[in-house]
Amino acid sequence: MKRILKPKERERLLGTLYSAPMGIWFTLFFTIPISIIILYSFLKRGLYGGVEWEFSLSAYQQMFNPSFAKVLFRTVWISVVSTLLCLLIALPCGYAMAKSKHQTFLLFLIIIPFWTNSLIRIYAWISILSSEGFLNSLLKNLGLIDQSLALMYNNQAVIVVLIYMYLPFAILPLFTTIDKFDFALLDAARDLGATKLESIIKVMIPNIKSGVSTSFIFTFIPIFGAYTVPLLVGGKDSTMIGNIIVDQVSKTRNWPLASAFSMVLTLISLIGVFWMLYSGKREFYQKKSNQQALEQNIKLHHSQRGKR
Repeated sequence: MKRILKPKERERLLGTLYSAPMGIWFTLFFTIPISIIILYSFLKRGLYGGVEWEFSLSAYQQMFNPSFAKVLFRTVWISVVSTLLCLLIALPCGYAMAKSKHQTFLLFLIIIPFWTNSLIRIYAWISILSSEGFLNSLLKNLGLIDQSLALMYNNQAVIVVLIYMYLPFAILPLFTTIDKFDFALLDAARDLGATKLESIIKVMIPNIKSGVSTSFIFTFIPIFGAYTVPLLVGGKDSTMIGNIIVDQVSKTRNWPLASAFSMVLTLISLIGVFWMLYSGKREFYQKKSNQQALEQNIKLHHSQRGKR
């Protein structure tokens, strides 16, 4: 005799079946690779590369080498500066897009760079910043310089190209959040005596904190693990963690050390994601509590008027 499933059991079974492909995908291409990286980071380096199946903390001890510490500090500095500059550029861009009547066209312009291979875009910047490139040639023709400026192979060139590469990741979350913002609040702040800049800083930005945090995470994490930009545009003093990981895998074949550095990137990414989720959840409950407090004040006001 067939057993008839209850509605809740049927929904649970259907939910499991629907989520099974995604679960298998994440297990094969996320959970298993991360598990391998974690395992390798605690193993001993093989004599000819690879790993030996012997527990060791030598990879994490090597990370405290002064040269690696310098690379880590440089990576954090470049990532923070590039991300903050991206946010400073993205805020007015997102505001202008949210106020514009041509949002679809502007979004199209933001998305266009994704249609081009990232290497092509990097080489385009090389042709712009090189000693005989477009920018130096323009300055020479205008008579502003006699010799070519050293615009390439330094940290400044890396930051400029990183901003160009990842600026869309900062603009899109901010535009989405600002587009939902009630601009009448800015008009109210202006009526109360605030300047336009003060109304944006004191009224709009506190109300779009979730978009700012999302934009920061979406920009900082890929910049922190960037590899091609510092390799092609930066010099010997512009090496970042991504370059160290690739060199340890392909050149020195120190897989445990490469896995240990990868664990650092993974942990920073997880911290960023959890911070984004926490800030979004906190903002949701804060708005909910503010709305409830407003409703209670309105009810209290009406009840006091009724007593009178």
